[in-house]
Amino acid sequence: MTAGDSRGTKQPVTCLVMRLGYSMSYWGGSGPGPADHLTLVLEAERLGYDSVWAAETYGTDPVSLMAWLAGRTERIGLGTGVLQMTGRRPVVAAMAAATIDQISGGRFRLGLGPSGPQVVEGWHGVPFDRPLDHARDYVAVVRLALGGQPVRHDGPTIRVPLPDSEGKALTLMVAPVQDRLPVYLAAMGDRAIGLAGEVADGWLAIHFPPTLVAEHRRSLPPDDRFDVAPMVLTLVEDDQELAYDMMRPMLALYLGGMGSQQTNFYNRLARRLGFEKDAENVQEAYAGGRRGEAMEAVSDELVDAMTICGPAGLVRDRFAAYREAGASTLIVGLVLPTLRLRLEQLRAIAEIAARL
Repeated sequence: MTAGDSRGTKQPVTCLVMRLGYSMSYWGGSGPGPADHLTLVLEAERLGYDSVWAAETYGTDPVSLMAWLAGRTERIGLGTGVLQMTGRRPVVAAMAAATIDQISGGRFRLGLGPSGPQVVEGWHGVPFDRPLDHARDYVAVVRLALGGQPVRHDGPTIRVPLPDSEGKALTLMVAPVQDRLPVYLAAMGDRAIGLAGEVADGWLAIHFPPTLVAEHRRSLPPDDRFDVAPMVLTLVEDDQELAYDMMRPMLALYLGGMGSQQTNFYNRLARRLGFEKDAENVQEAYAGGRRGEAMEAVSDELVDAMTICGPAGLVRDRFAAYREAGASTLIVGLVLPTLRLRLEQLRAIAEIAARL
């Protein structure tokens, strides 16, 4: 998979070629450290992966990681997947994006997302209020700054310069290398996905199966610059039962721990896919501190719906299904714990992708 065509129409769309991305996921705990992560990124670049992405929760800073990688890589695209909009004013995100684009020679992609109330209210200490209005305002201000225009915006959630103040409209002093630095939105609900199609250059679809990607691809822009980029946990493993078991802990974390019991977007996605009982049982067990029970509540069918795992032939078919659904980039996340196993997975995935 190399450079792709992401044209969309009102009819189902097939991408002739689909790019391959690699998600570094989250850092922390007992996982790989910086040296191991750099080894993985360099191997992904050597193997021809199109892009590498770093996520943000309440751990490592993806902007710092991308700046670090910009000086240690040569070709691979660098993306935040995603930067929490609550954690940075939009002009600060634009400054970081332009800086990394300069350092990398024009390889940066700015992935943004609203996060959720558990992190926004618990970590950043601000209300999770009007996230779609805020996303629209945020992207508008980022566009103004990256476009070298004086930043003036009067929206429902962001007003700059501050009215009746000594502030003045300022212009970003550093320009990105790219004429239009790509902005992506992570979105899971229908309205949020629609907003991504309206204001962004790409949609980060986290844990979405091919059928749901295809459903939304029909309504997204028919512009070959718009990138439909599902982010999917992926494991090549001949033992199918072992593959399922390796996926269960991460899915239990997303469905049970990545959000409050009132608001968990991944849990809502599982319910939308028809796994209401699984979603309920995982969340209840996880909230009660019964992590093993939460993992056991993740059925094989749910793993199949929200991840890619199994023998090489099955993984290849799943990749092809994403391409047929209109995905123009497929971003894979790894679940194995050691550097050696992750390197093996990067190579196996690249080999499968090359045969599409």
